[in-house]
Amino acid sequence: MVALSDFNPSCYLPSTVSSYLPNAIACPPPPSVARSMFDTVTSPFTGAYSALRHTTDAILGLPFLSFLLIPTMTSYSTSLNLLFFYLTWSTLVLSHHPLRVEVVASLAVKILFYVLPSAAMLLLDVLFPGVSASFKSLGDDALPLKDTGRKDVFRFAKIVGWSVFNVVFGVMVQGVLEWVLTMQLGRPAALRITTTLPLPWGIVKDVLKGLVARDVLTWVVHRYLLHGGARPANALVRDLSAMHQAWYHKAVKAPFPLSPTYDQPFIYLVRVFLPMYLPAMFWRFHALTFILYLAIVSLEETFTHCGYARLPTHFVLGGIAGRNEVHCVTGGRGNFGTWGLCDWLAGTSIGTDATDDIMDEVDEADVQGTVVKQAGRGVAQVRKAAGGGKRSGNPDSKPRRRTRRTRSESDSE
Repeated sequence: MVALSDFNPSCYLPSTVSSYLPNAIACPPPPSVARSMFDTVTSPFTGAYSALRHTTDAILGLPFLSFLLIPTMTSYSTSLNLLFFYLTWSTLVLSHHPLRVEVVASLAVKILFYVLPSAAMLLLDVLFPGVSASFKSLGDDALPLKDTGRKDVFRFAKIVGWSVFNVVFGVMVQGVLEWVLTMQLGRPAALRITTTLPLPWGIVKDVLKGLVARDVLTWVVHRYLLHGGARPANALVRDLSAMHQAWYHKAVKAPFPLSPTYDQPFIYLVRVFLPMYLPAMFWRFHALTFILYLAIVSLEETFTHCGYARLPTHFVLGGIAGRNEVHCVTGGRGNFGTWGLCDWLAGTSIGTDATDDIMDEVDEADVQGTVVKQAGRGVAQVRKAAGGGKRSGNPDSKPRRRTRRTRSESDSE
């Protein structure tokens, strides 16, 4: 209720009239009812867009390499980049609610590192199937849209739609969990959203812990809940396995872009989202650590399900991609984890396992030949040092340089 003393009639005068009034009396007209309703409806979207823009600027401007090298390599450019990033991050944290920062940052990471790259690869598979099949390890069998019939197109559109929906659905569930913790239960947030930047060693340690815990949780859920044997005794396991088979394994015969997030929404939460989010929630990652952790997971999902034979790094991504292909082709008879470590320990690997990937990488890099060569160089250096600089009796000494005089003498002879 507005007091009568606060009522100013000059605010309701036309602008042409109020422009002639003194500044102490004149005031801008109040917003109309339509304008107030419009601002009320659009304020959540404008706030989310502002947070998304600041978050994207912070993510794209994050100097990962410079940030990790600060303790050992201090330079003007590194310090300046870190200062700019700190200002951007501090502005984002101080100007927006922590819940909005976490939700928008998670959505921005998933869009930048998973949805957009996967959509670009999928578009290449659809528009140029012949060219794309030549790069696939399974050839034409890895193409998501082999036929252009109406039924096949609708099935393909359904897979893409559910995949993108599950990404957004997972971020919404993350926001609901944070809202319940902070607003309803009065507990601290699952992630630490502060202006203080985490230390490099803390980032590396938390990311490694999160990836290992994610691999373990994924293997347990995938092995015992979604593939609990031919005839599981538990009714819940039987229903979950039936839904996973009817959704994922019936539609995904071979991995393709956007396929890792395709599943029944509840199964997606259990199989993909919770194994990723629970480690960050348990150890209370810093928001920046969680952004880096989520970016690594998103890139792993993008490249290991693209179906291409050549990947940026064969040692890690190539082995994971091969095990995912075997898991899909066999209908889920093995390879239940993500990185292959749990499958190797539990004996559920089909085809190559993590140790085979390491041996293949060693053979490809010719580590043994490199070691022998370096050992030979070390022995030669030791012999050269033991010779005391006498080149005449040292077989490893360099030949004498031929001067103009020596060349003329040899030519005359």
